Amino acid sequence: MTERKPPGVSWETWADKQIREAEGRGEFASLPGAGKPLPSLDAPYDELWWVRGKMQREGLSALPPSLVLRKQAEDAEQAAMQAATEAQVRRIVGEINDRLREALRRPPEGPPLGRGLFDAEQVVADWQAARAEQAAQAAAQAPPPEPEAPVKGRRGGLFRRRRPA
Repeated sequence: MTERKPPGVSWETWADKQIREAEGRGEFASLPGAGKPLPSLDAPYDELWWVRGKMQREGLSALPPSLVLRKQAEDAEQAAMQAATEAQVRRIVGEINDRLREALRRPPEGPPLGRGLFDAEQVVADWQAARAEQAAQAAAQAPPPEPEAPVKGRRGGLFRRRRPA
């Protein structure tokens, strides 16, 4: 849009012409999100929609650091229960305990943290109990083994045909 609006042409006509020409050159064909619905089309009106979008894209949080750490601790506890191995459980608990230890040493801004360190042995015991319960439920829901089919031999079955002698 480097050219100026010619005198005597209405703004709407001039803008429509610019858009039509750009569309003809294919300048709108490769835009990100082309052919997709707007992500916030059904969302209620929010005056600060652009601020929230920018914060989400930048990975920022509007929560105080103490509440963010509380949320991370809850997420870590759930992740530990979903872990595949005991080593993963211990690694997850160790990482969150390091963050909690630092927060207890130097309290972050915001409301009090309100939680202590995780007991790694207790979390591992809970994880093992949950795994054992899942295994028991899976065994209870498994269909019973099918009876073996009778083996056909040379002798035949109950209603065998007699051979003439």
